[in-house]
Order: sequence, then structure tokens, then C-alpha cells
Amino acid sequence: MEDECGLACYSGTMNDAPSSTIVWRGMNRAQLDDAYDNGKACPDSAERRDGWIARSAQVRAERPELLDLAYGPRERNRIDVFRCGRANAPLYAFIHGGYWQRNDKNIFACMAEGPLANGFDVAMIGYTLCPDVTLTELVAETHAAIRFLRTQGAKRGFGTGKLVVSGWSAGGHLTAAALPLDEVDAGLAISGIYDVEPCRLNYLNEKLKLTADEARAMSPILHLPKDARSRSKPLTVAYGTNEIPELPRQSRDYHQARLDAGLPSTLLPLEPHNHFSIMEELRAPGGRLNGALKNLIVALS
Repeated sequence: MEDECGLACYSGTMNDAPSSTIVWRGMNRAQLDDAYDNGKACPDSAERRDGWIARSAQVRAERPELLDLAYGPRERNRIDVFRCGRANAPLYAFIHGGYWQRNDKNIFACMAEGPLANGFDVAMIGYTLCPDVTLTELVAETHAAIRFLRTQGAKRGFGTGKLVVSGWSAGGHLTAAALPLDEVDAGLAISGIYDVEPCRLNYLNEKLKLTADEARAMSPILHLPKDARSRSKPLTVAYGTNEIPELPRQSRDYHQARLDAGLPSTLLPLEPHNHFSIMEELRAPGGRLNGALKNLIVALS
């Protein structure tokens, strides 16, 4: 069959696809696997991740007041909150990446340092990983976490200002999925996936276990908001110019789909970053992702 761009794509299961079969946008299965393998494309990814883990442990030790707040019944339904010290500060709610099947919020605490220095309170959202839940259930968990921040935050001294939802990689997808929530005012999606169909057709589906129907239902590019409040929310779509080509393409396509639908959208290509180095623009107080965050708050004022 052909996808909406007129490119051949495969509609069956991967178990019965010959190695030469084109499954997505001119790629066979092996090529599609490589097209979404960020670790393989970034040889320093493990070293960067180790650095995040070490620094994040220090951040959590230095700011232990609001760690592991439970927003749901599952083990990973936890949020860490770090406060900047300003009254009524905007809240930066960050959703981690890992293709919905690895990592946890604790690894990314160091990314709070940049937003904190720029006057944001920061919430790091945890969620249950696939295959322990479906992607549909995982998305619902992150929505519950954001609602918790709004309903319970004021009791703990945060969450009364504007709320910017954000995330990296799979978290970029979860950001787009959460943007229509009433509790959210704006979004910053970093190196995200906005059409999950190729993930159904490659190695990622061994744990995601997506059906074609669920992949469509969970693809934000296919479900752009139509209500007036959601349509007014600004979104910045960021990506690294040195990422594997499918990630920038996904970002550009999603941004263009939003513009075509009359939705406020800003595309932010960041040179010379790859999928992992781009996060330094968030961790560093003077990083360009923190500049984007401040611009979103200005746009809301």
C-alpha cells in the first residue's frame, strides 16, 4: 500500500515480510531499524548518559524536598519537583525519553538545572515502560501526572503559574500528546516522534506491540487539536541538525502539519547537535532550549 505521502509502506506483520520488502518510505526492515537507532548513530551516547546519571544523582541529593511524589498506583508513577524559589513561577514539566521502553526520570534530573536558573520550577515525570503497559496506557499515565501537578502542586508550593509541558525523544511524542490538556499552556518538544507508524514496523515494536489502529490513535500528527483553547497553545518543535534523518523529518512534518492547520508552531533546528548532545542546550542555563522556554512564556503573556 502507499502512505499519505504516496510512498510505499508495508501493511502486514514484520514476521512475514521478506528482507527486500519496502516497509516505510522506501526503506526495508533493516534500513528502517537503522533509521530509528539513535544509540547506533551516536557512539558517545553511553558516555553522555553516564554523565547525566552522575550529575542527576547529585541534583537529587541537593534538592530532596519533593522527590518521588506519587501520582498513580504503579511503581513508576512518580514525579520529582525542584523549585527555583520564585513565587508563582512557571512550571516546566519534563517527560523523559527512551523510546517508551527504557530510562527513568532519575537519569534526567540534571536537565532541571537550566530551567531552574531561568526562573522555572521543574517537574520530572516518571511513567511505566512498555511492554508492562501499552502505549495508550503510558500516554494516559503522563496525562494523569500533569493533572496531578495542577491539582496537588499548589498544596506544595508550585504549579500555580503557567505550565509548559516538554520532553525529549519519546518524551517529545508524549509532549505533543499532552498539549491539548486543559492543564497545559504551551509545549517544547525535543527530537520527538509524531507519527508512530514506523515504530510499529521496526525493531521497537518488539516491546511496544503496537497494532495499526493503536499506532494511528497514538500519532499526534494525525490528531491535531480542534477546540479553541488547544488551538491557541504555542509549541516549539526542536531537533538537532546532526540527528539521523528520520527524526528531523518527523519534526519538520509535524511543524508543517500544525502550520497548515492554523496552529501556532515554531521550528527550532539546533546546530550542530545529534540526538543526545542537544540536551546540553537544556541543561546549560544559557542554552538555546532555555531561550525557547523563555520565549514561550513571553508568548503567553
